[in-house]
Amino acid sequence: MSDTLKADRPAIRPETRAMIERLIAFDTTSRNSNLELIHYVRDYLAGLGVEAELVHDAEGRKANLYATLGPTDRAGIALSGHTDVVPIDNQDWSRDPWQVSEHDGRLYGRGTSDMKTFIAVALAHAPRFLEGELRTPIHLCFSYDEEVGCKGVPRLLEFLAARPVRPAMCIVGEPTDMKVITGHKGKRSICCHVRGKEAHSSLAPYGVNAVNAAARVVGFLADLAARKAEEGPFDEDFDVPHTTVHTGTIEGGTQLNIVPGHCRFEFEFRYLPQDDPEALLAEVKRFAEEEVAPAMQAIDPATGFTWEQISGFPGLNLEPGAEVIELAKALSGGNATGKVAFGTEAGLFDQNGIPAVVCGPGSIDQAHKPDEFISLEQIVLCERFMERLEERLRA
Repeated sequence: MSDTLKADRPAIRPETRAMIERLIAFDTTSRNSNLELIHYVRDYLAGLGVEAELVHDAEGRKANLYATLGPTDRAGIALSGHTDVVPIDNQDWSRDPWQVSEHDGRLYGRGTSDMKTFIAVALAHAPRFLEGELRTPIHLCFSYDEEVGCKGVPRLLEFLAARPVRPAMCIVGEPTDMKVITGHKGKRSICCHVRGKEAHSSLAPYGVNAVNAAARVVGFLADLAARKAEEGPFDEDFDVPHTTVHTGTIEGGTQLNIVPGHCRFEFEFRYLPQDDPEALLAEVKRFAEEEVAPAMQAIDPATGFTWEQISGFPGLNLEPGAEVIELAKALSGGNATGKVAFGTEAGLFDQNGIPAVVCGPGSIDQAHKPDEFISLEQIVLCERFMERLEERLRA
């Protein structure tokens, strides 16, 4: 490639590049501990004279990190990101996912887009924030287990609720191409366990077929999905403008000549903020208990359904003109806002009284894929975002 083409590429700061490389090198797949990365960040901030506080999970294997740059006696702007990444299992990577590599103006590695680059840019800019003698502080909120249902940040929010000072607003740096996102769908995922009664398949009427019972409920879920697509409610700002209902896994039975005594299936609602996931789930349960269970229990009263929530997080639906929206627009240099179908921790911050938007470098189209990457151009835009934030908060 010619030197001219290389020179045309945007240049990111060396400290930014170094921090991205350092964070990507930590394998923080959600099934693993994130403590090695969190301790590295804690020690890095300590070297800048900033004390970070860790909020651990119940087992002490993982932790959220909270730190304040600038005055600690007043509310400021939170920069929030999750430290976990999705697995690389069974993905066809052409390069080492835990070592940053550059090609054609892109940095490759697991987490480059979703979403360690945002964290890295914020951390690399921390010395500049501190040199600027901020009047309004910047709060760093780094969480665990976002990728498995936003399970880590609630502990951080409980911690913040007990503090005398907490952030006034929050910017969650999920990949949005540095566009300001003011709304996203919520999610509720459920596992249904079906208890049947085993019997020899030649005596099928004397058993209770758990797979058949599950299939009826899965069929109801499919009908519910079609009804939501036809009747709404709708929000055309989303690429999928209605609530979706999806069954993702099903398993049951032992072998063909045995009436299956068990079955389990997992389903989810990706719901618009104005929809009610409790009402949707109640409708599914009512069908199962009133239309399917009576015939099962006429044969064996011990049969039926049990329900287990796997994960869930609320949607985000900020009112136009909210202060955090105007701030994010000014920092990003753009006037437009949008909504996304994927979920983030922003809805949880907002639900807990900390208004939040989503705005970060990279594209969700690259997230969770082999050879995940982020463009250098997006990193530069995020660096400029941090520069504008610094200027604004020390003014």
